[in-house]
Amino acid sequence: MRSALAQVRTEVAKAVVGQDAAVTGLVIALLCRGHVLLEGVPGVAKTLLTRTLGASLDLEMKRVQFTPDLMPGDVTGSLVYDARTAEFSFREGPVFTNLMLADEINRTPPKTQASLLEAMEERQVSVDGEPRPLPTPFMVIATQNPVEYEGTYPLPEAQLDRFLLKLLLPLPERTDEIEVLNRHAHAFDPRDLAGAGVARVAGAADLDAARADVAQVEVGPQVLAYIVDICRATRTSPSLSLGVSPRGATALLATSRAWAWMSGRRYVTPDDVKALAHPTLRHRVQLRAEAELEGITAESVLDGILGSVPVPR
Repeated sequence: MRSALAQVRTEVAKAVVGQDAAVTGLVIALLCRGHVLLEGVPGVAKTLLTRTLGASLDLEMKRVQFTPDLMPGDVTGSLVYDARTAEFSFREGPVFTNLMLADEINRTPPKTQASLLEAMEERQVSVDGEPRPLPTPFMVIATQNPVEYEGTYPLPEAQLDRFLLKLLLPLPERTDEIEVLNRHAHAFDPRDLAGAGVARVAGAADLDAARADVAQVEVGPQVLAYIVDICRATRTSPSLSLGVSPRGATALLATSRAWAWMSGRRYVTPDDVKALAHPTLRHRVQLRAEAELEGITAESVLDGILGSVPVPR
């Protein structure tokens, strides 16, 4: 199971260059039944990354472009009147899939953003009072642009906290960008993943078995206390107006477990916690206004906390 999921990274690399960390984060989120917020400027292959991940795992993927006029029913589905039978029938929305790419989620109003909350937390949507279960596995991969905020609706803290990980997709290194151009110069078509050689290497059954295996990874009491101490330190940081909630602590536990399993170990170490602290916690903290004016970032605050909290031996 571990080798099959490790092969996913190889398959994605056939279409996407230089985003190995993001691929690993997406696999960890699938193992933890979590959701991911991708942040990067346009053109760094966020959509291609999601499509290739779905192809390598044989999972259905749907993409929704979030716009200011998008309504909740456009995402969850709605009741449609059938004149032939004189009855209402439910028409599923794009949320009924395995991987849902919510593109530019911060461009849609809060009412539509909130339509995803039940789906993300309960794995179901309720229409006309009737809950309708979503497929398994199910993951929301939402994207947002870090440099263009005009006309956007920032995600509220309650919804940010529902995302297991926030992954940053940087611009590629020079060598990686040359490789991107080289592939396009040799007839690479991002719409033809099969032509690029991307193949199915695992499936939903493999994910279920891997999740059960991850649940058996041991976490010692000292490591549990270390996770709690890191999260509690964010609540007392003078640079932060909002620290990590207990939900964030359980998220860090889950991602650390998955990382330990992917590394071939049956137990979690403090290094596993440190490795996943930034992507798991960076979107769960909120800077004070004066700290932002001083140029302090969430990343630097987390670095300071990881450097000050005693590491168990």
